[in-house]
Amino acid sequence: MLCFPAMKSRLFVALACCIFAASPGTGNQSHAQTADPNIASLDARHSPDWLKSGTVYQVFVRSFSPAGDLNGVTARLDDLKKLGVNIVWLMPIHPDGQLKKKGSLGSPYAVRDYYAIDPALGTKDDMHRLVQETHKRQMKIIIDIVANHTAWDSVMMAHPDFYRKGKDGQITSPYDWTDVAALDYTNPKLRRYMTDMLLHWIKEFDLDGFRCDAAGEVPTDFWEQARRELEQAKPDLMMLAEASKPELLRSAFDMDYAWPMMHAVDDVVMNGNPATEIRETFEQQQKLFPKGALHLRMSDDHDEFRAVTRYGFPGAIAASVLMFTLDGAPLIYNGMEVGDSTQSRAPALFEPQKIFWQAGEWHPEYSKFYSEMDTLHHEHTALQQGATIWLHNSDEQHIVTYLRRSGAEEFLVAVNLSSTPFRGSVEASGNWKEIELPVSKPESVAVPFISLNAFEARIFQRQVQ
Repeated sequence: MLCFPAMKSRLFVALACCIFAASPGTGNQSHAQTADPNIASLDARHSPDWLKSGTVYQVFVRSFSPAGDLNGVTARLDDLKKLGVNIVWLMPIHPDGQLKKKGSLGSPYAVRDYYAIDPALGTKDDMHRLVQETHKRQMKIIIDIVANHTAWDSVMMAHPDFYRKGKDGQITSPYDWTDVAALDYTNPKLRRYMTDMLLHWIKEFDLDGFRCDAAGEVPTDFWEQARRELEQAKPDLMMLAEASKPELLRSAFDMDYAWPMMHAVDDVVMNGNPATEIRETFEQQQKLFPKGALHLRMSDDHDEFRAVTRYGFPGAIAASVLMFTLDGAPLIYNGMEVGDSTQSRAPALFEPQKIFWQAGEWHPEYSKFYSEMDTLHHEHTALQQGATIWLHNSDEQHIVTYLRRSGAEEFLVAVNLSSTPFRGSVEASGNWKEIELPVSKPESVAVPFISLNAFEARIFQRQVQ
């Protein structure tokens, strides 16, 4: 068990009751969407097996290495492979806009030219080499595409009809995102331009798909049409939507963001809400999304204060256990595996910040923990898309307990989301063997009795008689 002071911060993060859309790298801006009661009765699109069993690693290229370039990512591919990652996601690699930019560098989500690579990050040859080296290691690689808006000095400004106009007839920003200009998807020529651009990256660089920024802000029918054309070029590509919008997972996207679950964890760990909110959020989402829908399970990314800042060091590990043992694909963000606390959300997103890799010397158990959780998730179908059965326990204010089951395979997960130690019972029976994690010591008592220190988690596997 890690021994760090419990984090005392009380940042208030709203958990909306409906669906969320996202902002361009400056924090989640949520607004209610009308849920279609029929969507949950339909099947989600069929996704490749490598995605269902996958772990996604998000790379902020300019902060990932001392050089801050594509070659710096290539140099660390063996580390990512050792960690157990099989999907590498590069945040935008295009030139950043400088007109109306934010901060000293500008936002990577204010794109000047979709067809170009930022010279500060490298060349097309560097990108080809990165993709080839990733594939040599049996890993996939995707890039960020910002389809909702561009920089104000984008090359696309030569086509003002590509942009939305305000009441004064002038090109306008989406919401209050003043460093970007909104694209107009009522224009068929823009749709063709954007689809051709996506095809270019797949064909030219042999990418395995895209993470699509603010995907819920772009018309769903554009994504559906683009997906059909992209699949002709690469049938097994993946599409990750930065959105929580059920209709996107019917045919356009393979996976979306599990924002409601992340916000529920914030509420429980930071605001003292009952741990039952985790189950309530999970079950609410199941009622909204197509059957078999995949979600990106994250507790840390470039839009948030770092997990170790929000939850404290032990709380961040407890949250990661949740994300690796619920359904969907877990996300590891940019140095998370060494306990890096370097901020990257706005306004840090717009400034030169580097991962402090030496933090791994303070937390040597972290990389071992993430590697073992990756292996556990990858090797067991029960922890991927198996059934989730919630279990009662004797302190549901603080403790979350559930089963993951697929066929004869079954896991019991117990997570303490508080600084209050737990000595109690869980509603389970049978013969269980604890899986030893680098961040906790196996206990001698047997299920249904469990003990958990502050922010501790335990995982048990049922033993077949």
